[in-house]
Amino acid sequence: MRKAKHNEVKPRVKTKLRKNDTVKVIAGNSKGTTGKILFIDREKGRVIVEGVNIIHRHTKPNQKNQQGGIIKREAAINISNVMLIDPKSNEPTKVGMKLITDETTGKTRRMRYGKSSGEIILS
Repeated sequence: MRKAKHNEVKPRVKTKLRKNDTVKVIAGNSKGTTGKILFIDREKGRVIVEGVNIIHRHTKPNQKNQQGGIIKREAAINISNVMLIDPKSNEPTKVGMKLITDETTGKTRRMRYGKSSGEIILS
């Protein structure tokens, strides 16, 4: 595998996860915990999940935060370490895409579905 040059643009990470999806952490320190996706960074392939990978920021007093101190917040984890929770079985599942035709309009749309149950995931 060749080394990327400093001015070369890296490809974006392709994912079927979206903001506000409920996911389960399958690897790392927070393994087994569930939470909602707050932010997805497709350039770096990382995701911020609510209540997972909490870090302590030591901040100095400034104009915005007069007191300063220790602030707890979520840090990003790798997107491969989370798995979407199936709405039907409440278990982690792989996600696939299906072409579904709407009966009323006749338009075809790509929809996500849980591969374990076949249930359509709406979001």
